[in-house]
Amino acid sequence: MFDIGFWELLLIAMIGLVVLGPERLPVAIRTVRGWMSNVKRFSDTVKTELNEELRIQELHANLKKAEQVNMENLSPEVAESVRSLKEAAEMVTKPYMNKTEKSAIEPTANKENNE
Repeated sequence: MFDIGFWELLLIAMIGLVVLGPERLPVAIRTVRGWMSNVKRFSDTVKTELNEELRIQELHANLKKAEQVNMENLSPEVAESVRSLKEAAEMVTKPYMNKTEKSAIEPTANKENNE
Protein backbone atom coordinates (compact mmCIF):
# COMPACT_ATOMS: atom_id res chain seq x y z
CA MET A 1 0.00 0.00 0.00
CA PHE A 2 2.65 2.51 1.04
CA ASP A 3 6.08 2.34 -0.48
CA ILE A 4 8.05 3.07 2.68
CA GLY A 5 11.33 1.27 3.15
CA PHE A 6 13.61 0.78 6.12
CA TRP A 7 15.58 3.98 5.54
CA GLU A 8 12.43 6.10 5.33
CA LEU A 9 11.19 4.62 8.61
CA LEU A 10 14.55 5.29 10.22
CA LEU A 11 14.46 8.91 9.01
CA ILE A 12 10.91 9.35 10.38
CA ALA A 13 12.01 7.88 13.73
CA MET A 14 15.00 10.23 13.93
CA ILE A 15 12.84 13.28 13.12
CA GLY A 16 10.29 12.12 15.70
CA LEU A 17 13.04 11.72 18.28
CA VAL A 18 14.35 15.23 17.61
CA VAL A 19 10.90 16.86 17.51
CA LEU A 20 9.20 15.01 20.36
CA GLY A 21 12.14 14.09 22.51
CA PRO A 22 12.86 10.77 24.20
CA GLU A 23 10.17 11.29 26.87
CA ARG A 24 7.19 11.77 24.57
CA LEU A 25 8.23 9.58 21.62
CA PRO A 26 7.10 6.23 23.14
CA VAL A 27 3.70 7.72 24.02
CA ALA A 28 3.33 9.08 20.48
CA ILE A 29 4.26 5.71 18.98
CA ARG A 30 1.69 3.93 21.18
CA THR A 31 -0.96 6.49 20.20
CA VAL A 32 -0.28 6.08 16.49
CA ARG A 33 -0.25 2.30 16.87
CA GLY A 34 -3.66 2.49 18.61
CA TRP A 35 -5.06 4.61 15.79
CA MET A 36 -3.73 2.17 13.22
CA SER A 37 -5.24 -0.82 15.03
CA ASN A 38 -8.61 0.97 15.28
CA VAL A 39 -8.53 1.72 11.55
CA LYS A 40 -7.63 -1.89 10.76
CA ARG A 41 -10.38 -3.23 13.04
CA PHE A 42 -12.90 -0.87 11.43
CA SER A 43 -11.88 -1.92 7.92
CA ASP A 44 -12.12 -5.61 8.88
CA THR A 45 -15.61 -5.02 10.27
CA VAL A 46 -16.71 -3.22 7.12
CA LYS A 47 -15.26 -5.98 4.93
CA THR A 48 -17.06 -8.67 6.94
CA GLU A 49 -20.36 -6.80 6.76
CA LEU A 50 -20.01 -6.29 3.02
CA ASN A 51 -19.28 -9.98 2.50
CA GLU A 52 -22.36 -10.91 4.53
CA GLU A 53 -24.53 -8.47 2.58
CA LEU A 54 -23.25 -9.88 -0.71
CA ARG A 55 -23.97 -13.40 0.50
CA ILE A 56 -27.48 -12.41 1.57
CA GLN A 57 -28.05 -10.71 -1.78
CA GLU A 58 -26.94 -13.88 -3.58
CA LEU A 59 -29.22 -16.03 -1.42
CA HIS A 60 -32.18 -13.77 -2.16
CA ALA A 61 -31.47 -13.91 -5.89
CA ASN A 62 -31.26 -17.71 -5.75
CA LEU A 63 -34.50 -17.88 -3.76
CA LYS A 64 -36.29 -15.72 -6.32
CA LYS A 65 -34.95 -17.97 -9.06
CA ALA A 66 -36.21 -21.03 -7.16
CA GLU A 67 -39.64 -19.47 -6.70
CA GLN A 68 -39.87 -18.76 -10.41
CA VAL A 69 -39.37 -22.43 -11.27
CA ASN A 70 -41.73 -23.49 -8.44
CA MET A 71 -38.98 -25.28 -6.49
CA GLU A 72 -38.71 -27.99 -9.15
CA ASN A 73 -35.65 -28.93 -11.19
CA LEU A 74 -33.35 -26.68 -9.17
CA SER A 75 -29.69 -26.40 -9.98
CA PRO A 76 -27.37 -27.63 -7.20
CA GLU A 77 -26.31 -24.07 -6.30
CA VAL A 78 -29.91 -22.88 -5.96
CA ALA A 79 -30.91 -25.98 -4.00
CA GLU A 80 -27.99 -25.38 -1.61
CA SER A 81 -29.03 -21.73 -1.17
CA VAL A 82 -32.63 -22.72 -0.45
CA ARG A 83 -31.44 -25.29 2.09
CA SER A 84 -29.20 -22.75 3.85
CA LEU A 85 -32.05 -20.21 3.93
CA LYS A 86 -34.34 -22.80 5.51
CA GLU A 87 -31.68 -23.61 8.11
CA ALA A 88 -31.23 -19.90 8.87
CA ALA A 89 -34.99 -19.48 9.27
CA GLU A 90 -35.13 -22.46 11.63
CA MET A 91 -32.26 -21.08 13.72
CA VAL A 92 -34.01 -17.73 14.01
CA THR A 93 -37.35 -19.22 15.08
CA LYS A 94 -35.86 -21.92 17.32
CA PRO A 95 -35.36 -19.70 20.44
CA TYR A 96 -38.98 -18.55 20.21
CA MET A 97 -40.23 -22.09 19.81
CA ASN A 98 -38.32 -23.16 22.92
CA LYS A 99 -39.95 -20.37 24.94
CA THR A 100 -43.41 -21.31 23.67
CA GLU A 101 -42.83 -24.98 24.35
CA LYS A 102 -41.62 -24.17 27.88
CA SER A 103 -44.65 -21.98 28.57
CA ALA A 104 -46.93 -24.74 27.29
CA ILE A 105 -45.20 -27.31 29.53
CA GLU A 106 -45.04 -25.13 32.67
CA PRO A 107 -48.82 -24.87 33.27
CA THR A 108 -49.17 -28.65 33.20
CA ALA A 109 -46.21 -28.98 35.56
CA ASN A 110 -47.75 -26.42 37.92
CA LYS A 111 -51.04 -28.35 37.91
CA GLU A 112 -49.22 -31.55 38.86
CA ASN A 113 -47.40 -29.78 41.71
CA ASN A 114 -50.65 -28.29 43.05
CA GLU A 115 -52.41 -31.68 43.11
